[in-house]
Amino acid sequence: MTDAEWVVVRPLLPVPGWMRGRGGQPEAYCHRAILDAIRYLVDNGIKWRAMPADFPSWDRVYAFFRRWRDHGLAREFHDRLRAAVRTRAGRDSEPTAAVIDSQSVKADAVVGADSRGFDGGKLINGRKRHLVVDTLGLLLGVMVTAADVGDRTAAKVLLQQVAGAHHRLALVWAAATPAASSSTAWPYSRWSWPSSNAVTTGRASWCCPSGGSWSAPTPG
Repeated sequence: MTDAEWVVVRPLLPVPGWMRGRGGQPEAYCHRAILDAIRYLVDNGIKWRAMPADFPSWDRVYAFFRRWRDHGLAREFHDRLRAAVRTRAGRDSEPTAAVIDSQSVKADAVVGADSRGFDGGKLINGRKRHLVVDTLGLLLGVMVTAADVGDRTAAKVLLQQVAGAHHRLALVWAAATPAASSSTAWPYSRWSWPSSNAVTTGRASWCCPSGGSWSAPTPG
């Protein structure tokens, strides 16, 4: 991490309790070194225990990551950085439009059968990642499933999560699929799927490039 990057990132990190007068011992590791280690792990796809000796010990790095994740700080950290990037690009910090898509990837042999599946359309045995991004390509929501989970099934869950977190969202583009044109309602859900390829909600319209719309009742 460069000095310029650290200047931007540092104010977004939680302030240790001992620096806020809450007692306790000073932390033994610099947050910058911890972040560098986490970025290295993600960038190189290594195991936690394979952390190079240049970084703090793997168990301390993982302890920091787990603490930040469990307290929602990792998500908040990401969301605040996304808002800053959008603002710098001349956009509103909260998106009003997004894109949803999925990609099936082969799973390694060590991946258990209970978390993998066969995607008949792509002929891939593995997992599927479902993503929702804004129009700048910045992540809004992600979900990983077995590859045999249909896009419609995953979208029901993922779109509800994204809409709940981003209340200004008014439009979501999705790739049209044969399954998307079937006239099937989603029971016990605010979303329903009529005989067309896009979504309309009580406050927003969710559509595909090929036209059409999903519809959902206005929340009561």
